[in-house]
Amino acid sequence: MKKQNVLIMGAAGRDFHNFNVFFRNNENFNVAAFTATQIPDIAGRKYPPELSGPLYPDGIPIFPEEDLPELIKKHNINQVVLAYSDLPHQYVMERASLVLAHGADFRLMGPDNTMLKAKVPLISICATRTGSGKSQTTRKVSAILKEMGKKVVVIRHPMPYGDLSDQIWQRFKTYDDLDRYECTIEEREEYEPHIDVGNIVYAGVDYGEILKRAEQEADIILWDGGNNDIPFYHTDLHIVVADPHRVGHELTYYPGLVNMMMADVVVINKIDTADQENIVQLRDHIAKIVPEAITIDAASPIKVDHAELIRGKKVIVVEDGPTLTHGEMQFGAGIVAAQKYGAAEIIDPRPFAVGSIKDTYQKYPGIGMVLPAMGYGSKQMQELESTINSIDVELVIIATPIDLSRVMKIEKNNVRVKYDLQEIGSPNLKEILLQKLS
Repeated sequence: MKKQNVLIMGAAGRDFHNFNVFFRNNENFNVAAFTATQIPDIAGRKYPPELSGPLYPDGIPIFPEEDLPELIKKHNINQVVLAYSDLPHQYVMERASLVLAHGADFRLMGPDNTMLKAKVPLISICATRTGSGKSQTTRKVSAILKEMGKKVVVIRHPMPYGDLSDQIWQRFKTYDDLDRYECTIEEREEYEPHIDVGNIVYAGVDYGEILKRAEQEADIILWDGGNNDIPFYHTDLHIVVADPHRVGHELTYYPGLVNMMMADVVVINKIDTADQENIVQLRDHIAKIVPEAITIDAASPIKVDHAELIRGKKVIVVEDGPTLTHGEMQFGAGIVAAQKYGAAEIIDPRPFAVGSIKDTYQKYPGIGMVLPAMGYGSKQMQELESTINSIDVELVIIATPIDLSRVMKIEKNNVRVKYDLQEIGSPNLKEILLQKLS
């Protein structure tokens, strides 16, 4: 077989995993480059020799996805592998058409070539879209398992936005670990809520190395997915969270539809705030796509510290960044809280945005009158802080999964909005887990 030249399209997550598991030591392929999108400041770096292995002693360069046609020609690329998530099916086929038009094969890699097998039981929690409620579902599952006497370790989908050589594997148990690894806002949003409830979290770049360490201290592993990606590991129970606020997306986004088709359990979340018509439609889609799956109804009721401070105030709302950007939600728990507790006015933050925050609104024009908590690096975190502090309001409503005041100085009164999964009726997760693990 003639060696195939490969380019991997990614966003600093699934792309690196696919390389590590399938290509790194495979002499039938030469991975000439990665491309990057969705995440700022990934392009221009290099996948380092410490991770790329002996076939790539100089590492592998990472370019902007916009350079794709030029790279195919320059490196005589035979295969282009798309390896990131939360993409409309239309977009996936547009990328495929671009690749084919320039002469290369277009490839999506499946579970058999990319999933690793754990030595202990593993439960995966994934979703049909970003922002559906994976994290609170994972915390709920972990609480049930700990009540059953199980030692639980969480492995989180990758977010390696710093020095990749220092992020081969990471273990988070305390807030000091977040500082030690210089975590971004996006990383803290995923790790901190687990630390709050006593969970140990592993993440990083090399998920084979991560699995070896997690297995040593776990009776059971929870895969806490990212975006709407499928798991990196073979799973004994695949739980998928669906969002009726975006009904229809479970049919039209990659690889959310794959998750749905693989599901053992589907959690219909946010029933408390979704239109009944959308809930009925989502149930119909689930029944047609995966009729054998167990369906659980759930809500994400909000809790606000000092909710009385909201009434009559002029406010801005800060929401989770990825949910608003490639997740395409125009509002979240913060807007719900502002309306529920009687804010006098929700101020549009867009005219006050600076630097990369302003760029985010231009890249994602569908974001509504909310401020995305973007913080992929120290500079962007400073720009978010400057944006918040420049707006003339009486109160900041923070609906991110973390306390932003830990990582920046907010010069205005603020309240936090929190939300946890609340199951409705039966069947529920405890019943399913008891049956599965008995």
